[in-house]
Amino acid sequence: MDIQTYLEQGKQALAQGSPREAAIAYAHSAQLESDNPMIHLGLAEANLGLGSYGVVQMACRRVQELQPAGGQESGLAQALLDLLDRRFERALQGVDAVISEDPGIAYAHALRSHLLRITGQTYDANLARARAARLSYGGRFEHCFPNVEPLTPPEPAKQLAQPTVLPTNTANGASRESIPTWSRPNGMQRRMIRARFMMSQMPGLVTNIIVALSIIAFLAFYLGVLKINITNPLWYLGLIFIAVSPFQLIINLFSLFFVGRAVEGLFGKWRYIVIYLASGLIGLLVDQYFLGGLGSGMTYAVFGIFGALGGFYFINRKSLGGFGQGAFQQWLLFAGLNIVLNIAFAQGQLTHVYGLIASIVGGLIIAVLLAPRQRRNLF
Repeated sequence: MDIQTYLEQGKQALAQGSPREAAIAYAHSAQLESDNPMIHLGLAEANLGLGSYGVVQMACRRVQELQPAGGQESGLAQALLDLLDRRFERALQGVDAVISEDPGIAYAHALRSHLLRITGQTYDANLARARAARLSYGGRFEHCFPNVEPLTPPEPAKQLAQPTVLPTNTANGASRESIPTWSRPNGMQRRMIRARFMMSQMPGLVTNIIVALSIIAFLAFYLGVLKINITNPLWYLGLIFIAVSPFQLIINLFSLFFVGRAVEGLFGKWRYIVIYLASGLIGLLVDQYFLGGLGSGMTYAVFGIFGALGGFYFINRKSLGGFGQGAFQQWLLFAGLNIVLNIAFAQGQLTHVYGLIASIVGGLIIAVLLAPRQRRNLF
């Protein structure tokens, strides 16, 4: 196994709350390359969860030796050292600096959530935790951080409700200016916040709903309960969940399980819904109005999901490094294999192939427009 594989195993183990397995993976990678700061940072992160704080300090110092000019790994290493020294505010500033440089590091968001919770910022901590879960495909990073009691707020809550007044500038006669206080969300806003947080805690929710709807729609269509009326435009939304054969349904469900859940975790639930529905509609419209055919709307939507995953790898290829290039090549192979299978299933009917290509290109374009990223990583 190569170093990148061990690194990915370590990241996944941390996200799943298994620091011991992460430490084993990073130890194997250290035997292959002893001067890689990412490896030593991984050892520090894993041993922090194991409570081996002496090892954490040595690993962090090694990271800083390997990156004397600074870098993402060095910044996270210093944040871990500050955490051990109970300098929580300084650690939080260091993590924020790393996230501002690369917002795609799931562990950094998990560490930020831990630090925010220590400093009593529970709401922001929940948002950071949800972000870490989305970036790590549902990881919760349990057992990865030491138990620390939250700090007592320095001022009573009632004092926070008073407006802050800037001092008067007597030199130029400027008048005093008050800074408006934070206003408590109203009832509807609080319900929306709770709903978004609960959805972020259920990875794969939308994919599971799509799978259930597709199975129900196929059974209804196969048993003759569901009659398709293509003259009604609303039926195109229903076609997005219908496969025309058991074989096609199985392939689509298989793809949703492996690719759909990944795209849902990377883009979030609402973006994922937009990508799925828009890609299916693009394929159906190309097939029906331009080529006179009518393919499986579910297949078109699934190919749009493939396109979205390829778009994510493309726009983040620099920040993902070698892993991004390998993942993009695997994506090309997997997408090509699915196109070949669908060509064989369609018995060479090019109308369906054109719809598939339109769907995958549409999903890629939508992903480029919607994907959360730093814009400087685009080219």
